Amino acid sequence: MAFVLQSLRIFCVKNRLGLHTAPAVLIARIANKYPRIDVWVWNGDEQANGKSIMALMTLEARCNTELLFLAEGGSVDEQKALINELKNLFENKFFED
Repeated sequence: MAFVLQSLRIFCVKNRLGLHTAPAVLIARIANKYPRIDVWVWNGDEQANGKSIMALMTLEARCNTELLFLAEGGSVDEQKALINELKNLFENKFFED
C-alpha cells in the first residue's frame, strides 16, 4: 500500500469581489508550478481542480467564503512551498484591495 502525502488548509476569501477570474488565474498559476502535486478546492459540497481556472470560478466564492484546499503528492517541502504561496495570496487579498 502506497502512502500519499496530503496537506489540508482553509483559506478565507477577503477581497471585495471574491474569487473572480484574476484570483482564479493566480491560484491556478501557483498550483501549476508544482506538477507533482494535485490541488483540490472545496466550497461546501462543490469541488474544483485547483489547477483549472474555469473549475475554480465555478466555486462562486464571494468575500468571506472559506475554501478548503487539499494538496496531494509531491514532497513535504513542495507542499509547504505551495501552501505558503497560497497563504500569501489570500492574506494579501489577491493583491486587489
